[in-house]
Amino acid sequence: MSVLMVSGTGTEIGKTVVTAAVAAVAVAAGRSVAVLKPAQTGVAPGEPGDVFEVRRLAGEAVTGLELARFPEPLAPDTAARRAGLAPVRPEQIAEAAEKLATEHDLVLVEGAGGLLVRFDDEGATLADAARLLGAPVLVVVPAGLGTLNSTALTSEALRARGLECLGVVVGSMPAEPDLAARCNLVDLPVAAGAPLLGTVPAGAGTLTPAEFRARAASWLTPELGGNRTAD
Repeated sequence: MSVLMVSGTGTEIGKTVVTAAVAAVAVAAGRSVAVLKPAQTGVAPGEPGDVFEVRRLAGEAVTGLELARFPEPLAPDTAARRAGLAPVRPEQIAEAAEKLATEHDLVLVEGAGGLLVRFDDEGATLADAARLLGAPVLVVVPAGLGTLNSTALTSEALRARGLECLGVVVGSMPAEPDLAARCNLVDLPVAAGAPLLGTVPAGAGTLTPAEFRARAASWLTPELGGNRTAD
């Protein structure tokens, strides 16, 4: 796989940290990596966004590209409209990812919010860009109660569009998971119809970059280049 879409079942569930972990493991294996953020919302000009955070954690060897930035923390379509700026189209995302793929071993495309968040006034989503690229989708999910339903819905949406769900990663696993979170490690693959490919601990993004890179492989399974074993 040269292009991997990183989406999720919602917002603030750890997509950026998961993206950084996948990037860090790939870089450690000697692969050249680029991260593409089609639409960064809720960040003012000059402020660090998700691309900055991925490169901070995974290392400056990672190439970063942001296609558009909108100041309000809203869905890309709404944020673009309110800012009076042009939205990001799926064709732009696909073109940028394909160009990066000619120069890198792995391109990680991090979406905004969940899979079907609108990017433009025509209702285009990250799924449309994935279809243009023929790229698999990695779904980042929360650990606790309610995640099975949102995971199943996201996976169903992928299948309905003929897209591959590569697997799911828990984006923020509590240090002391409750009963639901523990059971979900078994049930998530069933809900997704795809394997559980990792669990990133809560607070991983607050680790020093050196510690983050040293530990990233232990969070991800071999399918993502890590060495994590099944729970």
